[in-house]
Amino acid sequence: MPITFQDLNLNKALLQALEDLEYEFPTPIQDKSFSVVMSGANVIGIAQTGTGKTFAYLLPILRMLTYSSQRHPRVLILAPTHELTIQILEEVQKLTKYTSIRSLAVFGGGNINKQKQSVYDGCDVVVATPGRLMDLVMDGMLSLKSIQKLVIDEVDEMLSLGFKPQIVSILEKIPEKRQNLMFSATLSPDIQNLIDTFFPVVQLIEVAPHGTPLDQIIQQAYHVPNFNTKVNLLSNLLTRNDELAKVLIFVGTKKLADRLFETMELKLPGIFAVIHSNKAHNTRLNALDKFESGEIRALIATDVMARGMDIQEVTHVINFDLPQQSSDYIHRIGRTGRADRRGVAISFINEMEREFQHHIETLMDKTIPMFPIPESVEISMIFGADEKPEFKGNVNYLKAPTSKGGLAFHSKSAKNSKVNLGGPGKQMRDAKKSKGKKSHRRG
Repeated sequence: MPITFQDLNLNKALLQALEDLEYEFPTPIQDKSFSVVMSGANVIGIAQTGTGKTFAYLLPILRMLTYSSQRHPRVLILAPTHELTIQILEEVQKLTKYTSIRSLAVFGGGNINKQKQSVYDGCDVVVATPGRLMDLVMDGMLSLKSIQKLVIDEVDEMLSLGFKPQIVSILEKIPEKRQNLMFSATLSPDIQNLIDTFFPVVQLIEVAPHGTPLDQIIQQAYHVPNFNTKVNLLSNLLTRNDELAKVLIFVGTKKLADRLFETMELKLPGIFAVIHSNKAHNTRLNALDKFESGEIRALIATDVMARGMDIQEVTHVINFDLPQQSSDYIHRIGRTGRADRRGVAISFINEMEREFQHHIETLMDKTIPMFPIPESVEISMIFGADEKPEFKGNVNYLKAPTSKGGLAFHSKSAKNSKVNLGGPGKQMRDAKKSKGKKSHRRG
């Protein structure tokens, strides 16, 4: 018999909340983490994206959290993006529906004065991005002296985005006697270094081998030479296959995201939205709402924006370009195939990205099946500077050798041959000397 939430040591309030959500069976990471987190141990949890890591730490934390009227938070959850902080807060609120536990989210891009007021009013659980958290702490509006549980969600992304200095500052301001919980889809060397430095005693909970993609995700790829051909292939797939009903398209940069959106709007208007960190907070939320509701068919996103977001029923993930970090590929394709549904991940790979493909396949210990570009797709011969590998040989290989002086030397032409006459001062001194000398002539 599979384990149900009834078999875990949950109170009635949490069980009622789970029943309202129609959740009956815990996922493997939730099952394995519950008793370990309840014991008070420091934990690093590694599980694939979409396997329920958020509930894996929330359920035991909320089970242990008792009522308190104090203003200062006792649980701190750090997340890399404000979209993820909002999502985590929503999960906390779903689970605390029948309790008096107070929670809030603070993040950059939001109204800081409203967040200050919310913090001042008091809370038990605060979900935060590191930068805004430190702003509130330095202003004296938020005290971390009562923190008992620290959670770092998507810890690998936090480190890759350069949040380590802020994390170190936060660690210095919270009590040493606390429980530390870190969750991620991958275990990178940076995470291991953080653990070795600040959390020497940590219990590892890993429910799948590092780098293994979810079994229900079908992977496939095309070797596509350049941006224009990738656009043509994307248009072809969307117009010829109705199964691509809810498509999340990943690109590597904000500039490329905007360029792709503008290009696709001309080809297939009205079915795309774009989301990245330069977009206003409300613009990003509106794009997500339209994508969730099905008002638009495809959402173009950068890695940072989509990291950790729980978007339901994504049918396809398209890697318009491959990420340079192999672990980001695992995060990307994990946006589909969630909650035991099947999903499809399609990658467009140009010549420069084949090296990334090799690293990804090495990480997964699995080859990505390749497919030929459909004959109906127009192949563009226009290449950008970043779409073909640089020639690493002799940079002068296009120059023809000279006929004299070998390959490296040649004689100067007569008009370019000059004698060093010195500067004006030297010439004047030489002229004065010549006046005092007699002229010598041969007879």
